[in-house]
Amino acid sequence: MARKRLRDYGLEAGVLPTGKENAITDVEGVLVGHCTLRQGEEVRTGVTAILPHPGSLFREKLPAAVHVINGYGKTVGLVQVEELGTLESPILLTNTFSVPAVTEGALQYLMERDAGIGEEAGSVNMVVAECNDSYLNDMRGLHVRPEHAREALRRARGGSVEEGSVGAGTGMVCFGWKGGIGTSSRRIPVGGDRYHIGVLVLSNFGKREDFHLLGVPVGRLMEGRPPEKEADGSIIIVAATDLPMDAQQLRRLARRATFGLARTGSFARHGSGDIAIAFSTGNRIPADPDSGFLTIRRLPEDGELLSLCFQAVAEATEEAIHNSLFAAETTLGKKGRRVEALPAERAVELWKRSADRWMRAD
Repeated sequence: MARKRLRDYGLEAGVLPTGKENAITDVEGVLVGHCTLRQGEEVRTGVTAILPHPGSLFREKLPAAVHVINGYGKTVGLVQVEELGTLESPILLTNTFSVPAVTEGALQYLMERDAGIGEEAGSVNMVVAECNDSYLNDMRGLHVRPEHAREALRRARGGSVEEGSVGAGTGMVCFGWKGGIGTSSRRIPVGGDRYHIGVLVLSNFGKREDFHLLGVPVGRLMEGRPPEKEADGSIIIVAATDLPMDAQQLRRLARRATFGLARTGSFARHGSGDIAIAFSTGNRIPADPDSGFLTIRRLPEDGELLSLCFQAVAEATEEAIHNSLFAAETTLGKKGRRVEALPAERAVELWKRSADRWMRAD
């Protein structure tokens, strides 16, 4: 039976309205695809692909930025994004040891669609991020191959996004329960128009005792023992918006994702690779501009709009992490290890008890 999301239990992270799907795909043009690998008891892994727009990212780049919350990670491509402030490839997520294979597959996918890459058009900067899924997955087996990255890219679609134990999230563990892929969005009204900020996370971090559900330390209140897994892990946060932002504003946006992460109980442990990547579809940057100058739209620095965006990305990050937990299913993996799904009904019950006490205290 399909598991529910956070809002299916009547709980909401923050106060801002969500987009139609409450997903990163509420940002028009953003597509998400998964390739999930489950073989025997040893293979629990996969690839998740985020396509920022359906055209050629290499020919029509987007403003982008990176914020490294804690740099214990093996991500490919961040240096150029940081230097140039642009994104020219899809963003792919996988396990730590599969970064090379996924990079190769994504590069093959792009070269198939653009004969100029590697020739007169020059090289392309691939962006591949990772988390360590070796507790449940035989990571040393290198089971992810380039064709799996291409499959995730080909499967990318708009609309609702599959969450939990899927794609890159198949073998991930979060707060001692099954983690993985989660997503959420917030709607931003500007004049008569509606814009969105969407977030997708790959969650693989935290001790059970650290887990907070909407301000309540549910992890400490929950019965049962967590799996014998080191708490250090990682989280990858991908934030998208159709608001016109430049790289500097996107860097500020990416930094605010940290607050949503912290609300769930994370404090970025020593060995946790915590990275936020943000991009805007509100500007297209041509690879071969017609003139010597480019015009980039950006938000005004004064006023409340930027602050509203910062609030939105924090709320969406928090809810995306919760959705990754609520949607994930109990998983049996390598060496007979079993990671239970978050007991969602019990977590909600504990939250409601605490909320009732707060209301009575008021």
